[in-house]
Amino acid sequence: MPVSVAFIKELENVDPQLRRVLLNLLEEFERQREESVTKKEFNELKEIVRDLGKSIKELTEAQKHIEKRLLDFEKRNNENFARVWQSIQELTEAQKKSEERISALEIAVKELTEAQKRTEQEIAQLVRRMDAFEVRLERVEDRLEGISNSVGYSLENKTYKELPRLLKDRYGLKVEGRLIRRYFRIGRKDIQINIYGKAKKNTKEILILGECKVRPSRKEISRFEKYASKITEKEGFSESLLVLVAHDFLPSIEELLKERNIAYFWSYELE
Repeated sequence: MPVSVAFIKELENVDPQLRRVLLNLLEEFERQREESVTKKEFNELKEIVRDLGKSIKELTEAQKHIEKRLLDFEKRNNENFARVWQSIQELTEAQKKSEERISALEIAVKELTEAQKRTEQEIAQLVRRMDAFEVRLERVEDRLEGISNSVGYSLENKTYKELPRLLKDRYGLKVEGRLIRRYFRIGRKDIQINIYGKAKKNTKEILILGECKVRPSRKEISRFEKYASKITEKEGFSESLLVLVAHDFLPSIEELLKERNIAYFWSYELE
């Protein structure tokens, strides 16, 4: 049975193994035809070969379609892989940058910690210096207070003699007995009051409490007022006259004494 050129071309597109099987089958058909095939059988064989050729053509088209789909799949797969790989690279770069930022942040935190330690050390040194300064200041205050007391004792002695006259002339108060120096227990301290005495105005008895200073300060005046209030209550008086005698009063101190109704006398008034 002669084979057409078209059929041979179709076989060229078939898988080599399948092509060999088909060629062997054709050769077997041709051999049998020559030996014993009748015209009717030959026509039937021709129909089979025609159908076989059609099937081969369809199979070839299907194979081409599959190959095209495979190529498309490979292309899409390559594109997807490229995108994934690019994403991985971008993520890797981002991670590197994050690590760099984290490293920079760690360095900054470490530097801040060191700076804080240095600041704490400097503060501790400053506190120690302030403590030492306060100790020295207390010593100076003690020395000044000692000097003030030394001068004050001399001033007190004059005050005891001359203050009753000044109180009578200025305030109409008559001192009963003598003005003295006296101590009072306030809290855990023994507080000295430089001037202590009693006076009358008409029939009313008034407690006299005073201090003698070289130059009184606001702090000393506030402390004197606090102690005088407690002593007045402790002595059972409803009213007391607070007195300050000093060698010098600053103008601002004079204003303060007037505002707080504290009597004050200059040392030269005792002469």
